[in-house]
Amino acid sequence: MPDARRLIVNADDFGLSAGVNRGVLEAHETGVVSSVSVLVNAPGWTDAAQRLRDLSSPSFPELGVGLHLNLTTGRPVSCGGSLCDARTGQLHPFGTFVARALAGRIAPRDVAIECTAQLSRLRDAGLVVTHVDSHRHVHALPGVWGPVVETARREGIPVVRVPLEPWGLNPLNWRASLKKTVLHLAWRVASRGGIPLRRADHFVGISLQGGRGFLRRLLAVIDHLQPGTTELMVHPGYPDGDLAGWDDYRAPRAQELAALIRPEVRERFQRGRFRLTHFGAL
Repeated sequence: MPDARRLIVNADDFGLSAGVNRGVLEAHETGVVSSVSVLVNAPGWTDAAQRLRDLSSPSFPELGVGLHLNLTTGRPVSCGGSLCDARTGQLHPFGTFVARALAGRIAPRDVAIECTAQLSRLRDAGLVVTHVDSHRHVHALPGVWGPVVETARREGIPVVRVPLEPWGLNPLNWRASLKKTVLHLAWRVASRGGIPLRRADHFVGISLQGGRGFLRRLLAVIDHLQPGTTELMVHPGYPDGDLAGWDDYRAPRAQELAALIRPEVRERFQRGRFRLTHFGAL
């Protein structure tokens, strides 16, 4: 059917903390979140792996599981190389990483090795990997995109997120507009290193983040889905101590969760005007 609409609701940051994991799975059990992207080198990883193994029970709806490649927080899974501060062994923080990537100071080989190591950790937990994306979208940067796509292709994972959101979504949010502009420009250069075999037709989520208008913006996206497959990126969760030490996006996670499980959102998912799916079904 050419006009078919499919929706992937992907919760990023699964594995960031136990509170985030609990919130994500609450949204999944409600029938809204259909896919998760997992951090394998964050405080909530062990809890995440156990929860995902428990989901093999037939009483739970199917959930897609991907890698949320983390190159900017904590310690690497591999030796790290140019990804790390030699003095601390920690991954370069986001701002430093972006500056180094744009200056050509991130070695593509180090990216490929770390991406492979993180994929292996996810698979060693007994999980089937449906897609790859990254924490803070750094895989869209020059010098990073190419090795991530090639690693995914070599590992048999054809779907890599392309985080390009339409300009018309929430244009008055200048922070989101700036982020979208930077991502468009960075990916235009980076994608000379190749594109994934498959991808969602549409991506939204950047303009939804933060603020009290999340529910209104979420409903607008759901009510105006375009033909094809749309990835809707969300960040539900319960803020906890581990989250406070790792990420500054805290209180809005609880707001996102509250919105995702609202009756009016669930009603739209039950109405049947689109098919909820995950990347493994593309």
